[in-house]
Amino acid sequence: MPTSEALWITSPGNCELDATGFETPAGFVEVETLFSGISRGAEALVFRGEVPETEWQRMRCPLQEGVFAFPVKYGYATVGVVEEGPHELLDRTVFVLHPHQARFSAPESMAVPLPKEVPAARAVLAASMETALNIVWDARAAPGDRIAIVGAGVIGALAGYLCARIPGTEVTLVDKNPMRAALASTLGCRFALPQDSPEDCDVVIHASASTAGLATALAAAAMEARVVEASWYGANHVSAPLGAAFHSRRLQLVSSQVGHVPADRRVRWPNRRRLKTALGLLADAGLDILISGESEFSRLPARYAAILADPATLCHRVRYGRTQ
Repeated sequence: MPTSEALWITSPGNCELDATGFETPAGFVEVETLFSGISRGAEALVFRGEVPETEWQRMRCPLQEGVFAFPVKYGYATVGVVEEGPHELLDRTVFVLHPHQARFSAPESMAVPLPKEVPAARAVLAASMETALNIVWDARAAPGDRIAIVGAGVIGALAGYLCARIPGTEVTLVDKNPMRAALASTLGCRFALPQDSPEDCDVVIHASASTAGLATALAAAAMEARVVEASWYGANHVSAPLGAAFHSRRLQLVSSQVGHVPADRRVRWPNRRRLKTALGLLADAGLDILISGESEFSRLPARYAAILADPATLCHRVRYGRTQ
């Protein structure tokens, strides 16, 4: 059985590269990795051991190995070249929901070719764009809406990017870091600090994973507005300020989670169609601003903890040995 180096989280706060065996049976492709992307929010919770046991099965990545009790191989944003597989995929650059690993196999159906307009180095954003697309569907944002997104990390920023392209919308990214103003401008959004957050919004998306951010999101919502909770807190508890005007304004607080396409689309939108759409939405070179750093795969164990702990991290890209 061939082996390849993969990043394994061995215990809370510890990780290492280890040789991992894989096979490429019929119906699978073998992929040599070019890049993978670190999703700071989810991967930090896994790294710290903060995935509640009740969610161990639901929060498994499609090609995850191990369990959240450790050791676990986790991640879901990998771009590589098909080295073995059917003729139509051979030598194609594909996106796969796979953990950080230099070479691996995956079902053919999970290897989605990149559109020619999307470079491999940017395609690591595909899983985040897929999540943002799902959030916008759950938000039911419409032309002319006044929209606030609280939390300008990768997911919030991409949700803002999509909302800003709906005709007539007024979209504001809200974040406590004033340095995110330039990011908002590049993505076609306004920017505000929490104390200057807009009011009377038709749609509010919360993506800061904090109690303070949720309070800001609820305060920004207009009468009978829809507030989408896009954060995931893992095993952490959060206080929701459901007093004050929450009931008198008849606010809707709804969850969004990428594991399921919204019910009103599910029959027409299998996950592969959604992922292909997300890849196509990455054709804009302006989205490169969401790549906040890059590391060599061989150095990842030494840098992983610091990357996850740094609040300035957006999408951190991991570069592997092969060049295109």
